Amino acid sequence: MQLLKPAVMTLADFRQALASSPNLGLRFRLPTGGLTPIHLHLTEVARVEKRFIDCGGTIRTDVSARLQLWAADDTDHRVGCAKALQVLNRGADLVGSTNLPIEVEHDFPLLTLFPVVGSVVEGNERIFLLAAKQADCLAPDVCLPQTCQPGSGCC
Repeated sequence: MQLLKPAVMTLADFRQALASSPNLGLRFRLPTGGLTPIHLHLTEVARVEKRFIDCGGTIRTDVSARLQLWAADDTDHRVGCAKALQVLNRGADLVGSTNLPIEVEHDFPLLTLFPVVGSVVEGNERIFLLAAKQADCLAPDVCLPQTCQPGSGCC
């Protein structure tokens, strides 16, 4: 059985969900099912570009929009959908394209990166769904031969 990977939301999808819920609170559901604290600060909006070479020798570029969340001691703090949209609008020129996949950095308990894969409205909150990010081999045809032939050095 092959597991399906959830589709990552784009920044445009994220902004549309915020705009459709301006009076709602904003939270994130972690891959474990728990919710982020209601008193989160949205501390960063960034465009992140990573250029790298994979194990098969292919040069790649990965570009995403990234939000950083921080839960301070200020438990009265609330960032709702309207406020989050204002913060995103301030960073629009920096981020550029709205077609970028969106990711969230959050202490879990260490700073962890989560792709955003959807959203739901529950009560008076817009809750964005976070998925676990997994490492993967990008060149399986080079690194993971389908069959191991005698003398090939793989077995």
